[in-house]
Amino acid sequence: MAAQIEFTDIKNEYLTIAEAREADGLRIVLGAYTVPGPWREACKGVFHVKGLSYKAVCTGDGEGNDMSFGLGGSFSELRAWTGQESAPVVVWNDERPRYTWVDQLNLAERLQPEPALIPTNINERVRMFGLINELAGENGFGWCRRLAIVDQMLGVAEPGTDDHAWFSHLANKYLYSKEAAAAAPARMAEVITTLDEQLAAQQAAGSKYMIGDSLSALDIYWSTFIVLLSPMDQARCPMASAFEAFYCNPHPETQAALTERLIDHRDFIYSEHLELPISF
Repeated sequence: MAAQIEFTDIKNEYLTIAEAREADGLRIVLGAYTVPGPWREACKGVFHVKGLSYKAVCTGDGEGNDMSFGLGGSFSELRAWTGQESAPVVVWNDERPRYTWVDQLNLAERLQPEPALIPTNINERVRMFGLINELAGENGFGWCRRLAIVDQMLGVAEPGTDDHAWFSHLANKYLYSKEAAAAAPARMAEVITTLDEQLAAQQAAGSKYMIGDSLSALDIYWSTFIVLLSPMDQARCPMASAFEAFYCNPHPETQAALTERLIDHRDFIYSEHLELPISF
């Protein structure tokens, strides 16, 4: 995996971290330029639905060198600004940086209450936050998929190379162990099955959405996190070819859990509510 990322078809104009720290308004550190990372795309989706414009911020040097794929200075810059090293991060004026999905969602809801992405009904709200956490939280679906990727790549990356250094970094970040990686497919399948049951029940009740009768953040998070198993075609979801192998489903257990109903729901949400093609 090269640290030099081709800047083809990039539509956003990115600020560097240094430039973003001097700016005001809404800024989102998006990380990698040409990869549809699920946390990144979910965050973008929330702010897109809200109609909130923002300044996109890169984790590189602004010249095509994306240091999120190395262990260079950009990590220390992001840590100095936000207190941690992960993207996306949302910053509103001089308020504290929001680097967790729940804080990002709550900020978007405060800045633009309509359309509401958090249900007013407490039972629906608890259900929605719980299911998003199963997708995006620690030990959730995305976390487990990263464990599986790390396990795969540490087995082939040559020690002493940049690739091995990067995946060793991810191994520490995601608390990797052989045991955790072995358990990951079953955990992912459990989350997928639960979401499929939720969607089936909603459709049986006459709703097109995963919670209640209108779009919620859960619809956005599922539609962006499914990329880790079944990405859309390149016309809708362009990505750097070097990363295509990481956006597939090598586990029979999770493949069996992934239904056409869930894939169709992703397509519906993107066609009706999110930006196509995905814009980098």
